[in-house]
Amino acid sequence: MEYAETPQGPLRRWNRVTFVPPLAAVGAVLVATDARTWWDAAVLSLGVIAGLVVVARWTTDDTSRVVLPCLIITAAVWPFGVLVAGSHTAFYGLTIVGPYLIPRLPHHRGAAALGLIAFVGAVGAARLTQSRDDVPGVLIEYVLIPTAVAVVTISAQFANLRFYKVMEQAREREAELAVIRERIRFASDLHDIQGHTLHVVKLKITLAEKLLRSDIGRVEEELREVRALVSDTITQTKELAYAQRRLNLSVELENAKNLFEAAGIRVRVNREADADERVNGLLGQVLRETTTNILRHSQATRVRITLSESGITIVNDGAREAPLPGLSGLATLKERVGDNGGELTVEQENGRFLTAAAFPGLRSATPPTAAREDDP
Repeated sequence: MEYAETPQGPLRRWNRVTFVPPLAAVGAVLVATDARTWWDAAVLSLGVIAGLVVVARWTTDDTSRVVLPCLIITAAVWPFGVLVAGSHTAFYGLTIVGPYLIPRLPHHRGAAALGLIAFVGAVGAARLTQSRDDVPGVLIEYVLIPTAVAVVTISAQFANLRFYKVMEQAREREAELAVIRERIRFASDLHDIQGHTLHVVKLKITLAEKLLRSDIGRVEEELREVRALVSDTITQTKELAYAQRRLNLSVELENAKNLFEAAGIRVRVNREADADERVNGLLGQVLRETTTNILRHSQATRVRITLSESGITIVNDGAREAPLPGLSGLATLKERVGDNGGELTVEQENGRFLTAAAFPGLRSATPPTAAREDDP
């Protein structure tokens, strides 16, 4: 199953469902009401369609190719409506496209907003050259109402964009917090290894001091155990530092779910079978490293984890549209997986990132157990 939504994908999809049909319906009513000929209807409809195209493409975060042409079209439809069709609602498409574009400009957004408002008002005022009998009515219908709508829609788009930025900042903070939790967990593992060892070493040295004059053989035995314990602790510390410590896949799976949920990421787990004990720890390392990479390097909203007897697959959305990043942790794991007869696959495509570790030689010849799915 693929996920290729942007970080604000659900909200933008909701906006598309909420806004596009009403905007299209209002545009159709305005065209039907104002158009006097089929030619008027065609041109006015073009402005409405241009506005709807921008809204629809915005929900997929891909407006760069259409927003400028649509702005030109809607900007041309408004003078046509005022001077040719006699339509005081021909500004409709312009007040969709313009307010969308202006808050996203890198510079001079305020000047652009004032320019759009002035353009709408000035074009509307040009109607006075053709209709001088009802000046107040022309000013209200062609100047006051269109400029007021332009002001309201521009302000709404500035607020809307600010809302998305706040959401993105909150999401980044959640991801940072999740990474901090992971570091705390690492520190806890290190404490478990070294704290326990130091406590035992202290007790054994204390015992050796007491037996120094009465039982020198026992003292030697205690010191040998201390040396072996310290040596083993050094090994465990190195394995922990280089992500080589044998991990438990079930524990790592629960930890990954907790981290993702803390970061606001929906996670789904499919259990096709229990992992073979021979690769359980290695699959746990793959899951831990992938979890860290998702939190640090993506803007994921969904993650799907599939477990089988001989492998694990993790798929997430929100991957950045950029070349595959150099992930040193996965590169190291790829070598270890290969040394153990497996294969680690990493793919990035259309906002989707896949990490999969498989050990084909461990696939059982017996029929697989019924799949179990955990969907939080």
